[in-house]
Amino acid sequence: MHVIEAARLSKSYGRTRAVDGLSFEVRAGVVTGFLGPNGSGKSTTMRMIMGLDRPNAGDVTLDGRRYHDLRWPLREVGALLEAKAVHPGRSARNHLLSLAQTNTIPKERVDEVLELVGLTAVAGRKVGKFSLGMSQRLGIASALLGDPGVLLFDEPINGLDPEGILWVRNLLKSLAGEGRTIFVSSHLMSEMSLTATDLVVIGRGKLIADTTVDDFIRSNTVATVLVRSPEAGRLADVLSSIGASVTSGEGGSLLVTKVDSARIGEAAHAAGIALHELSPQQASLEEVFMELTSDSVDFHGHARVGVAS
Repeated sequence: MHVIEAARLSKSYGRTRAVDGLSFEVRAGVVTGFLGPNGSGKSTTMRMIMGLDRPNAGDVTLDGRRYHDLRWPLREVGALLEAKAVHPGRSARNHLLSLAQTNTIPKERVDEVLELVGLTAVAGRKVGKFSLGMSQRLGIASALLGDPGVLLFDEPINGLDPEGILWVRNLLKSLAGEGRTIFVSSHLMSEMSLTATDLVVIGRGKLIADTTVDDFIRSNTVATVLVRSPEAGRLADVLSSIGASVTSGEGGSLLVTKVDSARIGEAAHAAGIALHELSPQQASLEEVFMELTSDSVDFHGHARVGVAS
């Protein structure tokens, strides 16, 4: 079931096209990662989903309805888009109570979500004194307040320590396991590879991919097998004779493409060549993402390779 659907979505600010004809679908029951370089249009897209920005063209719906048409929005859609968008003079509990009252959510639910995100001990403290990590937890509590079926998180692990990052990872998976729709943006590719099942990838406001994590990596990399053998030179000749492409790797290893591990093993066995390692290699999500979005990055840094004396 596709719960979030964007169709030819576009948004401009003056002469700047932030989102450009973007179409994608987000399904229920899995965590969908929303990836793109800085300035790619992720936050603008999320704001349009939540009805905070009006698209210049196209449409985006939640289970077939626009956000503004939802009768009790917090009960159907929860979002963390800006952790610090809270009155600094309010306590965490009062902030959540005020949100609950707007959607007739029982006040008991406030204490439930405070406990869930680990803020019970500081519930009476003014939000203005919260660290970024505490503010992120309060934002997650706000999103969960109405027990909604759809949840959007924009960089939810900013400011969190390793324990907090693990907690968010497990929380997102748990929520998806309950059949909810989870749409989360992040710049941390390693975290997305551990958390997300599906991906929506954009660059300069345009769609690059709408697929699963596994398919995104597999369809954008060449299958490579790392091979180690005490007779690497002879093995290279044998593999080349069966149509493999062989290049030298680190430490005397061979990097083999165009044939799979099974054929390599069979060819080595037939030639009487011992193998010390036969390992299929897979690129990381980060490597594939960087390769596919390199043309969509506005500012490139350069490694410093020397220090002037």
